[in-house]
Amino acid sequence: MNIDGKPYRTIFPDPDGVSVQVIDQTRLPFAFALKRLATLDDAAVAIRTMIVRGAPLIGVTAAYGLALAMQADPSLDGIDRAVATLAATRPTAINLRWALDRVSANLRQVQPEERFVRAFAEAGRIAEEDVASCRAIGAHGGQIIADLHAATGRPVTVLTHCNAGWLATVDWGTALAPIYAAHERGVPVHVLVDETRPRSQGAALTAFELNGHGVPHTVIADNAGGHLMQHGRVDLCIVGSDRTTASGDVCNKIGTYLKALAAHDTGVPFYAALPFSTIDWTLEDGIREIPIEERDGREVTHMTGRLADGGFATIEVVSPGSPVANPAFDVTPARLMTGIITERGVCLASAEGLYGLYPERRKAA
Repeated sequence: MNIDGKPYRTIFPDPDGVSVQVIDQTRLPFAFALKRLATLDDAAVAIRTMIVRGAPLIGVTAAYGLALAMQADPSLDGIDRAVATLAATRPTAINLRWALDRVSANLRQVQPEERFVRAFAEAGRIAEEDVASCRAIGAHGGQIIADLHAATGRPVTVLTHCNAGWLATVDWGTALAPIYAAHERGVPVHVLVDETRPRSQGAALTAFELNGHGVPHTVIADNAGGHLMQHGRVDLCIVGSDRTTASGDVCNKIGTYLKALAAHDTGVPFYAALPFSTIDWTLEDGIREIPIEERDGREVTHMTGRLADGGFATIEVVSPGSPVANPAFDVTPARLMTGIITERGVCLASAEGLYGLYPERRKAA
């Protein structure tokens, strides 16, 4: 996607051939900066501190992180240590473990001196697959938006939560990919952007993306969505996912479940858009089985923003001394979902729906 007219991906090999560059998302939306990752620790810190975030991008970064680790220690023990270090950075997003399993299995088939080159190349393939998957998600989901426009004859208003755009993937995005695809087809679309407290990924990142791409949008407070649905001002909800079970339960940024309840009550279609790497075929009950990351309470008690003079400040917004809780995700049960948009098409949020798109997984289950 474009930044000031120049195409960027969120992660890409550095010209030196032994490191990667990432967009530092902690600096957005007020400053655009790249950060070089050259070691295992660089990659682990980038994931843990959300310099990179979004389930697909976390997976690709972890794959490159494992490759970078092979420069320092390409032994079998080195593989195991790197996998353990990276796997511990973010527990909820299944893409991270999926990418680590794929790369590490590949590395065990070759000699130590070949492992860095092999891992770096495999990480690159995972990145390219992610781009292709997200482009296909855009095509399938974009058709839903186009059909809604054809049926109503008016612009389609889509509500989304958190950031599941190109910043959360290598390119295109998941939940925003259908919006970009529809926009590029000339379908009139307007996006309602949940601010997404406590880290405000909607207000900071989704709005930044849509601004840069020229997509009409409005940032709203997290609690405004239900009201807008009640008054017929939302045609469609599309969210991303950090882990989706084989039964169609969708784990996404905290607050998604509340939007799904409001959509269900008001008859607004509610979809999750996600690539195959986000589906955890080993789980059935998302509420009980998906580990929910509990993040630092400071994300709730403090906010950082730009001052009138152009400077930046972090301020406290919670009564001093009050305890806080900060679960980062919640689970939307499959019964509240209209469907799931993947690179293979759109299906019901159910085991039958998902296995219908991925019949090879039924054989493995």
